[in-house]
This record gives sequence, C-alpha cells and structure tokens, in this order.
Amino acid sequence: MIELLTGASLASAAGLNAYVPLLVIGLADRFTTFVELPDAWSWLSGWPALAILGVLLVIEVVADKVPAVDTLNDVVQTVVRPASGGLVVGAGTAGEQVVDGSTWSGTSWWAVALGVGIALAVHLLKASVRPVLNAATFGLAAPVVSSVEDASSVVISVLAIVVPVLAAIGVVAVVVTLVRLARRRRRRASQLGTTT
Repeated sequence: MIELLTGASLASAAGLNAYVPLLVIGLADRFTTFVELPDAWSWLSGWPALAILGVLLVIEVVADKVPAVDTLNDVVQTVVRPASGGLVVGAGTAGEQVVDGSTWSGTSWWAVALGVGIALAVHLLKASVRPVLNAATFGLAAPVVSSVEDASSVVISVLAIVVPVLAAIGVVAVVVTLVRLARRRRRRASQLGTTT
C-alpha cells in the first residue's frame, strides 16, 4: 500500500514537472538511505543522469514561466511528463518478485502504465487551466502559477519518499485545485458563449 502511495504521488508530481521526481529519487538514492534503487535503475543516481536531469529541469522551469512559451512547453511535455510518471513508478516497483513460485526480476507493466496514466491526467488538468489563467491575467499569472506547480512537485516528491501518506494528501489537494480551476474555466466559457 505504501509503495502504491509513493508511486502514485511521484507520478502526480511528474504530471506537474517531469524532471523533479526523477531528480529527487536519483539524489535520494545517491545521498540518503531513504531510496535504494534496484540495479536496473541505478543509472538514475549516476552523475551523467543527474546532470542531464538538472539541465532539463532548468530549461523546463524557465520555459514554463513565459506566457505562450508555457503553452508550447505543455504540448511537448504531453509526451515527456507521462513517460516520467511511468519511469518513477517503474523505478519504485522494480525488484525481485515471486511469480508462480519462481523469482522474477523486473518491473510490473501495470505499475508503469498506472504511472503514465496518473502523470498524464495531472498534466492534462494543468495544461487545460494554464492558457485560461494566462488570458485572464494577460500573462502575469504564468510565473506565479508555474512556481507554485514547481514547488508542489518538489514537496510532493520529497514527501512521497519520506511520508507517502502526506504526499497523497498533497496530491489530492493539487488535483482538487486544478479541477476547480478547470470548472471555473468552463463556466466562464459558457457564460461568454451565452452573452454573445
């Protein structure tokens, strides 16, 4: 159950920012005892992977703060964020498992698919809300909202490793907020449609 909460929380964090949860689990494996990645996933804590993830994170953070560029970034991230969600769940569920009395080493396909689905759902919610906020605030909301998303991704990722139950509560709070913003967007759109 805890493994499921951790994986779902990390996948949700990937839906907000693809590189944060990968970087968090890589750093946690390298520098702490909270995470011990299986051998097949140890590359995530290697210096080359950490450096690449760090550069990609900086690019993502900067691009996501600029109105219009953030929308283009969300289009590109529609593939990247779900893939990241699958990777973080896969890394967390990989290892030796007993299947029909024999030991099997690897990652369950359903766990990776679950990670992809969760990250995609969070990403689509985020991506549907962002253009409306940009239009309503003439782009002024982009850096603020992006910073909140990045901070949420970091907090959820760290909590997923240290206190998975709190991370799950944080995920629920983020999803509820995104759903409310999406509903508000639909209401405004329907009001504009009826007044014209």
